[in-house]
Amino acid sequence: MKTAIGPDEARTASPAKAGVAPGVRLGRVSFVWRPWPAAVTLLLAAAAFLLFCLSIGVGEFPIGLSRVIATVLGGGEQVDQFVIMDLRMPRALAGLVVGIALGLSGAITQSVARNPLASPDILGITGGAGAVAVFLVTVSGGAAAAVVNSVGLSGAALAGGLGTGLLVYFLAWRRGIDGFRLILIGISVSAVMEAVTAWLLVQADIRDVARAQAWLIGSLDNRSWNDVTVALWCTAVLVVVVAAAAFQFKPMHLGDEVAAGLGVRYTAVRAVLLLCAVLLAGVAVSAAGPVPFVALVAPQVAMRLAKCPTPPMVASGMVGALLLLGADLIARTALPVTLPVGVITAAIGGPFLIYLLVRANLR
Repeated sequence: MKTAIGPDEARTASPAKAGVAPGVRLGRVSFVWRPWPAAVTLLLAAAAFLLFCLSIGVGEFPIGLSRVIATVLGGGEQVDQFVIMDLRMPRALAGLVVGIALGLSGAITQSVARNPLASPDILGITGGAGAVAVFLVTVSGGAAAAVVNSVGLSGAALAGGLGTGLLVYFLAWRRGIDGFRLILIGISVSAVMEAVTAWLLVQADIRDVARAQAWLIGSLDNRSWNDVTVALWCTAVLVVVVAAAAFQFKPMHLGDEVAAGLGVRYTAVRAVLLLCAVLLAGVAVSAAGPVPFVALVAPQVAMRLAKCPTPPMVASGMVGALLLLGADLIARTALPVTLPVGVITAAIGGPFLIYLLVRANLR
């Protein structure tokens, strides 16, 4: 026999007994504590660190996991320090940073558009960065050479991704951003960028084509500390900006009217987050090329693991790092020939995209 709960008892009941996640307040900052997503995020971070160390230890000169961890934390022998810090660390760190950037970028675009297909790949951001990079690789002399000498290929790719993202945003703006319209315009812009890239490759010299094609697939080969340092600092700054805007972004999942009623400037918050997503994707492309499907798959996997209604941003970054590091490890060790990491991520992401389309049609 069930007993009724009176108003006074209902007011004094604990949030856990009422089925509501408890709130935590630290000064002026308050948030909801959800143990399961937090535990999943910590486990994903630990797994990413272990896979990062495992990726460093694999090579022609194998190094045990314990020695790798000791060297990464500041210890280790002199030989291990040379092999790990000078030879292998840039590649592994590039995979970690690029995976986090792509996963976080995909989580933002999918949350803003409220559509699982809204990723930098689908919206044409990576395609725009790739088109600019291919143009600078295949067109020699003149302004192209001046741009490469001044900002480098990575900087030009970042600018191309940013320009394409802003173009998609302005074309999709109609007194607000509609997710379906954003995806359609992104697919159109992506098709145009792919056509421009194909035309540049057809007109270029065969040696430039080989160089551009290797970059377009997406690869972590021959990464230098300069490339990694720039990507690491840019990603760190953008992560801080996203974290600052994330608290105001939460109410927007309930709709723009509800967010406005709670005092959220949803137009400005959405613009800032989309700009961060575009810059994160551009940083990733500038460091490793347009690695496909990581930004699409990572947020959806993280959302299912964390049991969240929307893609969790931190967990999405961790899944992106796991996916990219794992794909690079498979490309180097599990196959008869060494392949670019983009080939493995495409093999994983293609079937996952089909799964998302079939699942959407069954609703």
